[in-house]
Amino acid sequence: MSTAPHPATALLLSLLMLAAGIGIPIMATLNAGLGQRLASPVAASAVLFAGAFALAAIVLAVFGQPPSVARFAATPPVYYLGAFFTVFYILAITYAGPKIGIGNAVFFVLLGQMVAASVIDHFGLWGAIVTPVTARRIIGLIVMTVGVYLARKPTA
Repeated sequence: MSTAPHPATALLLSLLMLAAGIGIPIMATLNAGLGQRLASPVAASAVLFAGAFALAAIVLAVFGQPPSVARFAATPPVYYLGAFFTVFYILAITYAGPKIGIGNAVFFVLLGQMVAASVIDHFGLWGAIVTPVTARRIIGLIVMTVGVYLARKPTA
């Protein structure tokens, strides 16, 4: 089980995640545009993953220590399912974004993330820090659901 980081570290990590959050709709917009120009969301996603793989490999080579084959083999298979969810997200947003709008697509992704994160945190799934779902958190999810409904642009 993970433990909470020092407050200064938590602030830096929060800012890192804020930047990642800013990048998600930018990435979605660019990849959706590439999918439209190539007339293939799947091809656009393949280009995105090829570029991402190359950049991740460079970062690993420069800053990281590649894990041993034994570590890969010893890791429970469930942890490799993250690749499935990454591909699913990229394909879904690349396909749906141009049809319902990037804002709408990201709003619904964000709502799904909040609900899933609440369940993961509540049960401490896959080593997450346990954060029980409280009435306050449920109210927050309800307010967010209303916010998504109000913020989304009608598509019809």
